[in-house]
Amino acid sequence: MRDHIFRSVELLIYVFDIESGDQGSDFSQFADVIEAVEQHSPDARVYVLVHKMDLIRDDVRNSVFSEKEASILAQAGDRLRIRCFRTSIWDETLYRAWSHIVYSLVPNTALLESHLNEYCTICGADEVVLFESTTFLVIAHATCVAHSDVHRFEKISNIIKQFKLSCRKVQAHFEGMLVQHQQLTALFENLTRSTAIMFISSDPDVMHTALIGANVAHFRGQLKNCGLIG
Repeated sequence: MRDHIFRSVELLIYVFDIESGDQGSDFSQFADVIEAVEQHSPDARVYVLVHKMDLIRDDVRNSVFSEKEASILAQAGDRLRIRCFRTSIWDETLYRAWSHIVYSLVPNTALLESHLNEYCTICGADEVVLFESTTFLVIAHATCVAHSDVHRFEKISNIIKQFKLSCRKVQAHFEGMLVQHQQLTALFENLTRSTAIMFISSDPDVMHTALIGANVAHFRGQLKNCGLIG
């Protein structure tokens, strides 16, 4: 059974509850899992989520996580690729961790980001973001105009999900969203069955909806020609 479960594993996600009262048992189980992965899938990537970190006081949160991470890495040794994330459902940390995990599963990310950066520059966009269309996790993004809000992707994701939920309640099909005012145009639409793209521009010369839509259509064709999307 053990070799059947852990054979050909590409990616493993393991969750530690920071509030657990039996850390000895937690680490023992973790060690067993790591041993099995190392034996049957030595090339697997392992992501460890140290969860419920919001329950730890702010002034000691970093040190508590660092200590936990050091114990996890020491337990696992250096034979597997392991990365730890501190997470909570009450802030952006869980979204950030899942976005990183999804990003690691996307093939040809360097080529995809190269095309996004080129597209962002040519079209005069402030930022172009590629999302997974079900979870709205960020797959890749290109930024030509710096933005001070490091949590903007999570906020945008929540807005889109709430709007999509509202569409479902009135039995409307969600195809995209356009937000436009004097200083900004933001277009969000499906790129493929599994991805969605968001185009943001503050340049008056490229804020016309038809022009942005044409640019997105051209970009979709470019990615298809390169074999990056189906």
